[in-house]
Amino acid sequence: MGVFFSFMLLHQSDKLLIGPLTTPIMNTFGIDEFQMGAVFTGALLVGAVMYPVWGYLYDKFARPKLLALASLIWGSTTWLGAIAPTYSTFLISRASTGIDDSSYPGLYSLVADYFGPELRGRVYGLLQLSQPMGYMLGLILATTLSGLIGWRAVFYLTGSLGIVLAGVILLVVRDAPRGQTEPELADLEQMGVYKFNFHLALGLFRKPSLLLLFAQGFVGVFPWNVITYWFFRYLETERGYASGEVLTTMGLAILVLSAGYFVGGALGDALFKRTRRGRLLVSMGAVLIGAVLLSVTMGIPEDQKLVFMLMLSATALFMPFSSPNVVSTVYDVTLPEVRSTALAVQYFIENGGAALAPLLAGYIAVRASLGDAILRISVLAWVLTAGFLAVAAYLVPQDIERLREELQARAAHERMGQSATS
Repeated sequence: MGVFFSFMLLHQSDKLLIGPLTTPIMNTFGIDEFQMGAVFTGALLVGAVMYPVWGYLYDKFARPKLLALASLIWGSTTWLGAIAPTYSTFLISRASTGIDDSSYPGLYSLVADYFGPELRGRVYGLLQLSQPMGYMLGLILATTLSGLIGWRAVFYLTGSLGIVLAGVILLVVRDAPRGQTEPELADLEQMGVYKFNFHLALGLFRKPSLLLLFAQGFVGVFPWNVITYWFFRYLETERGYASGEVLTTMGLAILVLSAGYFVGGALGDALFKRTRRGRLLVSMGAVLIGAVLLSVTMGIPEDQKLVFMLMLSATALFMPFSSPNVVSTVYDVTLPEVRSTALAVQYFIENGGAALAPLLAGYIAVRASLGDAILRISVLAWVLTAGFLAVAAYLVPQDIERLREELQARAAHERMGQSATS
């Protein structure tokens, strides 16, 4: 878990570092918001395409070795972006960083084989603390080092860490039998070996609640990508913040957002014990509250910086509530040997839709303002997300019950086989 947290922390720092470095990169290549939006979108599109590939590989082969490979690719592609001499080469090299951005499904499925269903929301929430903390680390690196050593050198540093961490993962992390923490399989003397099955993978698309999670994912990540890649520049250019003010404002928001992952996961676990709809009810409420709070925040006058900072932090608390709960719900309704594939499909759909968000925001910004782009895209996306989550919450108990029945049948079959062998 410590290695996983370190991997996610440093990887997210490298991935999200481009947000606070947007202005110096634009100045280096002499490009506008639309062209910079293409850089963001390129990496997201490549990542989306790679999700099904990683998902299949993780369900078929040893997960730690593949995670080490992803870390090596992260370091190598970041170095390519750092040495790119022109906008065109930077666009291509930065797009290649999306290859490793889609490597998380295997990590999450491995964690599901370490911890049982009633703990997963909290565990995923704890792991996902690394994402805003990585964002914070990237912000600190960008504001403190880029002015001294340049944005390219900062990427050299984070890319090197990826290469080092690849070796650590290869040496330290071990695989686990798929499904060993499921209650129905926990008392088996010997676990069967379950690997990717194409027929079972196709069955994912026959689960109503999972299809609705896919649909909410398509629109639900739009706000994240718009805010992640454009909010720093919004503060600098439209609210007139100096670098120190950006660091203070975003620093507090990111710290509060970090707590939101664990709080959201813990609330989801607690309500899940009362009702199988619990995780998704928590997620639905959070996105609606987030939409209201962001609308209020963006309307605060530019001279009321303290009020803006506090309201932005309040919004940030609710933004990540759904993340650990959606991951946990995906695993609540899928068999162990296709869980990486299921989450990969979820993320493929999320990133496939939201990959256009930075480009769309850049387009709106050129014709209106970044503030308008952030607010319009985020609020509309969250309202639609809440609707999909509401219907999924209604349907999910049936899909959970079907999974429990399948696991019980599998356990009974395993016991019969072991008794015959004895």
